[in-house]
Amino acid sequence: MEIRKAFIADVPAIEALISHFADRDRMLHRSLSELYENLRDFFVAEEEGQVLGCCALHLVWADLAEVKSLAVSETAQGKGVGRRLVEACLAEAAQIGIPRVFCLTYEVQFFTRCGFRVVDRSEFPRKVWSECVRCPKFFDCTEVAMSREVPGVVAARSMPRPPEGP
Repeated sequence: MEIRKAFIADVPAIEALISHFADRDRMLHRSLSELYENLRDFFVAEEEGQVLGCCALHLVWADLAEVKSLAVSETAQGKGVGRRLVEACLAEAAQIGIPRVFCLTYEVQFFTRCGFRVVDRSEFPRKVWSECVRCPKFFDCTEVAMSREVPGVVAARSMPRPPEGP
């Protein structure tokens, strides 16, 4: 199995994986337009030409990124695919100097095993919630906020503050 950055040709498979779990209320739907616009955020797990999983690292601010849209086909679950996708996101965060990542998830045990800890949603700047406002579950969200430090990355002492929300 290979973990690699996603290609344009992977978008239909990424959309199918995400839709499978979104249809079961395990994650948010992503439109094809959204996937193409954010393709550079995505990693895929591929084996024998088949996309088994996907995950994205989305930059939020100078010191924060979100690990999002993690989906692994049911036949590939329990084989380390999800962990390797998260590790790829962490490696990229380290490479570009992002000291902290977070996720919003229903899969608390999985992300705990990946070194994340449960945190209060209020830890994140309002900018983080720009996407959440569009969610039909915004006022009754049951996803858990989790975060972790990125190994080997120290936050810069002088960093611009995020803009205030709407």
